Amino acid sequence: MPAVPQPAVRTFSGSQWSVDDLLEAKRRHDLRVAVVIPARNEAETVGGVVAQIRDALMPTSTALVDELIVMDSLSTDATARVAQAAGAAVSSVADVRDDLGVHPGKGEALWKSLFVTRADLLVFVDADLLEWGVHFVTGLLGPLLNHPEVELVKGFYDRLFDDRADGGDDAARTARPQGGRVTELVARPLLTLRWPELSGLVQPLAGEWAIRRSLIETLPIPVGYGIELATLLDTARRRGTAAIAQVDLGQRAHRHQTIHDLGVMATEIIAVADRRSGLRPEAEDETEQAVLRQYERSGENHWLERRVPLGERPPWHTVG
Repeated sequence: MPAVPQPAVRTFSGSQWSVDDLLEAKRRHDLRVAVVIPARNEAETVGGVVAQIRDALMPTSTALVDELIVMDSLSTDATARVAQAAGAAVSSVADVRDDLGVHPGKGEALWKSLFVTRADLLVFVDADLLEWGVHFVTGLLGPLLNHPEVELVKGFYDRLFDDRADGGDDAARTARPQGGRVTELVARPLLTLRWPELSGLVQPLAGEWAIRRSLIETLPIPVGYGIELATLLDTARRRGTAAIAQVDLGQRAHRHQTIHDLGVMATEIIAVADRRSGLRPEAEDETEQAVLRQYERSGENHWLERRVPLGERPPWHTVG
C-alpha cells in the first residue's frame, strides 16, 4: 500500500529567533507590533501574562512590542483593573465603537481591537495562561518578520495536565502532545474531510497566533470562538496555504473548560465550517444564535439551554 503523502505546513521552532534578530528585522521592515490579550473574568491570571510580556519585550530603548492591549470582554471581576496595574492598555469591548453595538465572545474582542491599534503585526495571546513563556510572542513574530509571504502564524504546544483529580498546588503536570478536545474531536476531523491541505496543522484552534493587519482587516470575524478556524480557512482560500505557518512553542498550561462549555465551542466551530463549505448561508445577522440543549441531572429540569453565538462581524475595513 503506497504511503499517504503528508500535508505540508511550513513549521518553525519558537526558539529559533532571538529578540535582537527580531528587532533588526522589525526595524528593517519598519513595522509596528501589538500584542492583544482578550480577557473575560481572568483577574487571577491576566496580570502575570501582561507583566511577563511588558518586562521582557517592552523596555524603552529596545521595545519589540509597541503596544500591549487587553480587550476586556464584559468582565464582572477585576480583570480590567489588574491588567492596567500590570502595565497593559485596557479597553472594554462595550466602549470601543459603541455605535456598532457589542456582543459577548472572543471574536468580538479581537475584532474590536482593530479599532484600538494600528499596528502592522498582531499577536494574540490568551489571558488564562499558567505555564508559558514570552517565546510565545517572539516565536509567532519570527515567520512574519522574516518571511514576507507568511501572513498567518499558528502556535502549537504540548498541553500540560494535572495528574491529580483536584489539581492542587503540588499536583504533578504531565505534557501531552495532542490538541484540546474540540480540536481532536471536531476541528481535526473537519479539516481531514473538507480541507485536507490544512490537516498538517498541529493545533488549528490554538489561542496563540499572529497575523498581518493587512489580512485580518479584510476578513469577516465570528463574534465567538469560531474566530480561529474562520481566519485559518479564509486565509487559505484567499492567500493559499503557503501564506500559513505554524510554530512549535513547547509547553502550555491553562485552565480547562467544562465539557458543557466545550459543547458550545464545538457548535460554533461546526457552524463556521459549514458556512465556509457552503452548507450554511453567509452570516447576515450579527446577533444570529442557536440554542444548544445539554442534559444535566440536577434540579427539577434536567435540560440546559445554552445560547450559541453564530453571528459574524463584517470585514473591519468596511466599517473602520
